[in-house]
Amino acid sequence: MKVLVTDNNQALIERLRDYGHECVVMPDCTYDELLQSVKEYDALVVRSKINIDSHFIDNALNLRCIGRIGAGMETIDVDYAESRGICCLNSPEGNRDAVGEHAVGLLLALADKIASADREVRQGLWRREANRGFEIKGRTVGIIGCGNMGTAFAKRLQGFECQIIAYDKYKSAGYAPSFVEEVSLDELKSRADILSLHVPLTDETHYMVDEEFIASFAHPFYLVNTARGAVVKTSALADAMRQGKVLGAALDVIEYEDMSKDGLDLKTLPPDFRYLLDSPCTVMTPHVAGWTVESRQKLGTVLAEKINTHLHSVNRKQKC
Repeated sequence: MKVLVTDNNQALIERLRDYGHECVVMPDCTYDELLQSVKEYDALVVRSKINIDSHFIDNALNLRCIGRIGAGMETIDVDYAESRGICCLNSPEGNRDAVGEHAVGLLLALADKIASADREVRQGLWRREANRGFEIKGRTVGIIGCGNMGTAFAKRLQGFECQIIAYDKYKSAGYAPSFVEEVSLDELKSRADILSLHVPLTDETHYMVDEEFIASFAHPFYLVNTARGAVVKTSALADAMRQGKVLGAALDVIEYEDMSKDGLDLKTLPPDFRYLLDSPCTVMTPHVAGWTVESRQKLGTVLAEKINTHLHSVNRKQKC
């Protein structure tokens, strides 16, 4: 079958071709160019830069599936696509290990003040007491979202001898590994010393971490976010850090990742975001938690296998 690929992932392309599919690669195409071409294809692999909306889906007359390398599906109208018989696929299995490791790295950097200490040493400062950290051992780490990413993070925490608790609204009891205690959201808020977010960006999770959410925690906590930037309301986080309600934040994702799209530059940043940038109690990385040499390979092969399986399934049904 014919597959249109807008993400230049060689592992994906090679695997699809090995399966016998015809792959056309258009990594730099625009929405309009993609709209004109998609009618000819059975499957589409998209990047996050293009929104697959209902208008696009209505014009995808032969499309059987839409694939997204990675976990995030917020740029695809999944409900509408599936209502039109188009299967939507992603590949979180491909970068969950990378995300789990990076989340631990962020937490360690925050706990041991590694980033700020590194900057000071490079400036000739040797401030040991000011950079005294804390240990993860004995603390309670609360995970919201215990799917691929949350579980991978939890697995890597086992050796730290901490208590790991998790809340996942969309899973039935028994979802968590044996070393993770499943709790309600209220209990997580009452016990967590550290909160790590592993949820997709949806209408429900947009600004999930806002003023009310933070205020409902029983005691001050540290925040780790490797999910999506808009899950956390920047102004609420900045206010909570000023007040000591949030003790520190390790962020791989931020609300203002695409500053040019938001009409911003370093001179016009919102004051609350500037506060986070300037704070010695934050650690930030540029949305690279799942961005490793190994994950690039795995993301492509996992998605290619899912697309191939679905296309063969559709083909069998048509023949029947």
